[in-house]
Amino acid sequence: MIALSGKQEDSIRREGEISYPNECCGILLGRIGDDDSRSVEDIIPIRNAREAEEQYHRFQIESEDLLKAELEARKRKLDVLGFYHSHPDHPAKPSDFDREHALPFYSYIITAVDRGKAGDFTSWELKTDRTEFLREEIKRI
Repeated sequence: MIALSGKQEDSIRREGEISYPNECCGILLGRIGDDDSRSVEDIIPIRNAREAEEQYHRFQIESEDLLKAELEARKRKLDVLGFYHSHPDHPAKPSDFDREHALPFYSYIITAVDRGKAGDFTSWELKTDRTEFLREEIKRI
């Protein structure tokens, strides 16, 4: 289960709409509970580093941006909980490409953006054997 505020969800949705017809992306910072629940404290929008002609259906976070987020999390005594991105004109469900490039443990929030308007908002966790994503419950706080 991952918990985030309505304001954080609205920010992710807005980024998806602003980035449309390309994918937006960012990093989720927060705390992990004893029960492995996750609570988002902050989101860090990241520039989609994928080549321009691929940004409509792919995103890429540069290692330098991830390192900066890790250092920021450490400074604030938080963890990197996962990542978010948008799916322009596609469902808020991970693609095979997403699965091939994801890592277990992290949460992956996806917002569908249909013709410029954010819609479905989901979260996913990759199984440790990397065969599939499992839908993760989202709790609004």
